Amino acid sequence: MKILITGTTGYIAKRLIPSLLENNHSLVCCVRDLTRIPEDLKNKKQIEFLKIDFLNVEAVSVPMDIDVAYYLIHSMSTSSEKFEELEYTCAINFKSIIEKTICKQVIYLSGIVNDESLSKHLQSRFKVEQTLKSNNYGLTTFRAGIIVGSGSASFEIIRDLVEKLPVMVAPKWLKTKTQPIAIRDVLTYLNKALLEEKLYNGSYDIYGPEVLTYKQMLLQFAEARNFKRFILTLPVLTPKLSSYWLYFVTSTSFKLASSLVDSMKVEVIGKPSNINSIIKIEPISYKEAVNKAFAKVAQNSVISSWKDAMISGVFNKQLGQYINVPQYGCFKDVRSKEIVNEKQTLDKIWSIGGENGWYTFNFLWKIRGYVDKLFGGVGLRRGRRHKTDLVAGDALDFWRVLLVDKEEKRLLLFAEMKLPGEAWLEFKIVKGKLYQRAVFRPQGVLGRLYWYSVLPFHAFVFQGMLNHLVKK
Repeated sequence: MKILITGTTGYIAKRLIPSLLENNHSLVCCVRDLTRIPEDLKNKKQIEFLKIDFLNVEAVSVPMDIDVAYYLIHSMSTSSEKFEELEYTCAINFKSIIEKTICKQVIYLSGIVNDESLSKHLQSRFKVEQTLKSNNYGLTTFRAGIIVGSGSASFEIIRDLVEKLPVMVAPKWLKTKTQPIAIRDVLTYLNKALLEEKLYNGSYDIYGPEVLTYKQMLLQFAEARNFKRFILTLPVLTPKLSSYWLYFVTSTSFKLASSLVDSMKVEVIGKPSNINSIIKIEPISYKEAVNKAFAKVAQNSVISSWKDAMISGVFNKQLGQYINVPQYGCFKDVRSKEIVNEKQTLDKIWSIGGENGWYTFNFLWKIRGYVDKLFGGVGLRRGRRHKTDLVAGDALDFWRVLLVDKEEKRLLLFAEMKLPGEAWLEFKIVKGKLYQRAVFRPQGVLGRLYWYSVLPFHAFVFQGMLNHLVKK
């Protein structure tokens, strides 16, 4: 079966693709940025990668012999003035492309939309569902609520709250009811729906076996982790204050926190249907989903994380536009040192950041992270997806991985912290020597003042990091 997938580098698609490959399907994976193709997928014979931006689909050629297409595009992070328009444009363009193929079915993962007062994002997803309907193919829509799995936004945000706050003074929306569902069950629905004609032109709510409030989810999460937690809800916390509460305590961006608060005020309870008997599935409980997620974390086998999506930071352009580090009009800090053990140095470079820290003067990195967060940046809270593995597009504390190539022995990072300019950090091994380069392109006088204000710290922060990377 030939399957087209959108949202290839997103949380859901990264987990769906391996299961489709195991079932010997041929895949056409749509990406906006070819530099973000995961390394483990680049040389797969069953996959064809197609560069396409569904906001601009001029002169795009899609294979005619598509059997099924997955629509996994969402714009949760874009500005409130534009995201509805962007989602509608993407849906229209996708539909016009797919209708030119022999595609029999489109499978769309949406959100539960049963409440009378929907959030803007759920309204938009419902509009996308209506837009995708066609006489040329059967549309199967799965409407999910909170998705629980290692690396999912809900899992990581709840984890931050539970692990950081023994006592929580929380907004009243923690009393809102929802029906969380495990990521493994979502993937089962998506897999088993393939060419299932009974599901054509139908919408199905998918959810776990329990109706829980967000407060109950937090407390059950705490029980699973053997923590004792106390939660007091107050009616005085406005949506804006609630967004700031999430932003400062968790690893989410303020933009995404605002979207989440808007959605969390709405009850997300599914309507019963015969979908479980058709798919033959019994969804697992919330607590079991949490335990399975932590098992993945403990095994260091988190396949995808919402933090690696562009919604977790400020980066909103294709990575390829920044891979060529500018040479002119920039300040540079370039250092080099002979390597004692190349493999050991490479391993250290690939493990930098997150729980491993930046090897020297970590307290200064933390201070920089706190300052960044105070000014609305991402800070150090995102950490990294995996302790030793990196792929292009990964979040790495307040950096974004632009290029990672062990054959070329090069790692290139782009700063997502709040800066009066643009910054790159590069590590590269050439002929037994490690070159470490920090490049800053300032914006105006403020950018130049910033560079000179941090310059005194470079002498020991960057030199100390270089020394640690090369030592045996």
